[in-house]
Amino acid sequence: MSVERGGRVGHAALRVVDLVALPIEAGFFFDDQAAIKAGAKKDGFVYLGSPRTEGFSAIRQPATAVAVFLRLSDGFLAHGDCVSVQYGGVGGREPPPDPQALVTLFEGEVAAALRGAPVETFREFLGPLERFGEEFDGFGAAGGYGLSQAWLSAVAHARGTTMADVVRDEWKVAGEHRPVPILAQSGDERTSNVDKMILKRVEVMPHGLINDQALVGKDGDALVSYVRWVRDRVHALNDDPNYAPTLHFDVYGLLGTVADRDVDRVADIVVRMTEAARPFRLRVEQPLHGDSRAEQIEQMRDLREALESKRCDAELVADEWANTLEDIQAFNRAEAAQMVQIKMPDLGPIHNSVEAILDCRRQGVLAYLAGSCCETDCSARVSVHVAVGAGADQMVAKPGMGVDEGLSIVRNEIAYALRFGVAGPSAEKQGAGASGGHY
Repeated sequence: MSVERGGRVGHAALRVVDLVALPIEAGFFFDDQAAIKAGAKKDGFVYLGSPRTEGFSAIRQPATAVAVFLRLSDGFLAHGDCVSVQYGGVGGREPPPDPQALVTLFEGEVAAALRGAPVETFREFLGPLERFGEEFDGFGAAGGYGLSQAWLSAVAHARGTTMADVVRDEWKVAGEHRPVPILAQSGDERTSNVDKMILKRVEVMPHGLINDQALVGKDGDALVSYVRWVRDRVHALNDDPNYAPTLHFDVYGLLGTVADRDVDRVADIVVRMTEAARPFRLRVEQPLHGDSRAEQIEQMRDLREALESKRCDAELVADEWANTLEDIQAFNRAEAAQMVQIKMPDLGPIHNSVEAILDCRRQGVLAYLAGSCCETDCSARVSVHVAVGAGADQMVAKPGMGVDEGLSIVRNEIAYALRFGVAGPSAEKQGAGASGGHY
């Protein structure tokens, strides 16, 4: 197969000269969620026992990725990273890809298909991306994610603008770029990392990594206490009267577990969390876990209705089973949650994330552009331009499970996108596409 070699008449487009791919290290670790939920014992940082999920050689293993570079006819190297998520192979997600197999595919069949292709628009590349996914075994969501990042970088370079400008212009998103609130996640450091977030005035916090029943407690008592502690800590460390973070907790379906999947009991826990969070807004991500998309949507919608009947203004965030653009559209149309997490690596080629953001905006749902602690600095920076260009309501600080590194990467790239984007001085826009990096 090949990419169309045409181009606009009279327009000397930049072209792809070659493609280079190589295995690289990602931001955290891949975890076998099935084995962990089945009771795998933790020994220090590792888990003991054998993995249960396809693609895993251990329950916890270092996350890997594949860098892909498009060498253009002017010498520019457009860069994207093929990454996966921490909990691959569950909830309808693909297992972690084999890095060497993906490198072989990219430098063989994919490179042959792209050599000589003109670089003019991003959306012209959607057809080839779709064909690669259908025709090349192992290309998968990770391949589409990384290659689409590189193509967006190439188009921005060709135009002398930012990647955010390309997204805004090609999808005709109204209005100028604006800052995107950032969610930072604490990982297992649920107290010290909260202090960091407060000192750095993070807009949405702390995630909390509530992935163990002990962190929820009987009838939610332990979790409610933690919410109250976070609220009090903001008051104790903050001297800015204008700083009012949204408190966002990911509970991995465990409210449903401790409440025996009784929606009304789950609602009671959320009501108590809401009161503990005041005066700050509360968001609860993945309060219950269904065994299918249909069941997940039904449970979330029932919980939303239960909370409304209790006059609770907490916002529910959909996560599991919202893995594709079609999934997200289904959640939005069912009014299952006030916010939907758009986990970019799961959606594959980044145009799916753009479409998901825009669908949320049309349906009156908050768009949370997320990703994974297992991403890279490159994929995080490209994500920023998707969030800014399409107008996301929130995005995650990534990669890694600390606060500082991911926050600095994402927050700084937002500043660059705003400074050199459509509202920036035209003289400084020239070459601004290099925010993706010259290598």
